[in-house]
Amino acid sequence: MTLIHPSAIVDPKARLAADVQVGPFSVIGPDVEIGAGTVVGPHVVIDGVTRIGENNRFHPFAHIGCTPQDLKYAGEPTRLEIGNGNTFHQSITVSTGTTQDEGLTRIGDDNWIMAYVHIAHDCRIGSHCILANNATLAGHVHIDDWVFLGGFTTVHQFCKIGAHAMTAFTAAVSQDVPPYVTAAGNRAIPAGINSEGLRRRGFSAEQIAVVKRAYKTLYRQNLPLDEARAQIETAAQSAPELQLFVDFFAASTRGLIR
Repeated sequence: MTLIHPSAIVDPKARLAADVQVGPFSVIGPDVEIGAGTVVGPHVVIDGVTRIGENNRFHPFAHIGCTPQDLKYAGEPTRLEIGNGNTFHQSITVSTGTTQDEGLTRIGDDNWIMAYVHIAHDCRIGSHCILANNATLAGHVHIDDWVFLGGFTTVHQFCKIGAHAMTAFTAAVSQDVPPYVTAAGNRAIPAGINSEGLRRRGFSAEQIAVVKRAYKTLYRQNLPLDEARAQIETAAQSAPELQLFVDFFAASTRGLIR
């Protein structure tokens, strides 16, 4: 019994593992590679120079590897890479990269991407993230591991969101969100730490307390940013979980939400 539905169109040049399933009316382009155990549901389009790992699931009407929504894009063979174990729900769009960046959009492993999400060109998404319905990422957005984006979250181009951070429903993110921090509002401002998420991931009460103290240093003591950063960097020498803050400060380019 074939695993590719007779109504699907799979280019002969596409490289699919032997057990990949392709549902009715789906289209797979010539420069696509799909790893073992992946299921492509009905009415899915996968094109562009796209490499997909193992055990991913694509629900109907997703368009993966689509042309970047960037007026500067001139048809260059930019890429999209997707890791293993991701789920893409209905009507998602994921673009390839552009030559204005590294020419690559990348998504890690075990992400849960819900309906109507848009992931624009040159985005980087880590692993174990959840993007709730209608979350929208502009170009060049970087999201670290274990991030949760609430429904209808919008993220401005070039923003970064640190590991274990979360956004509330309809948050409009226009600056970088540090690790562990909850961002809420339009424009998004800090609203505490993602303590429930940390507990679910096995952080101890002591570790969470350390993160809370760092949050207060950054946001509640009315310190200049450079002084708050220095204090957190000192604390990180004896609290390894704070190293995420230190690394994030060094990589931030749009300024922190304040």
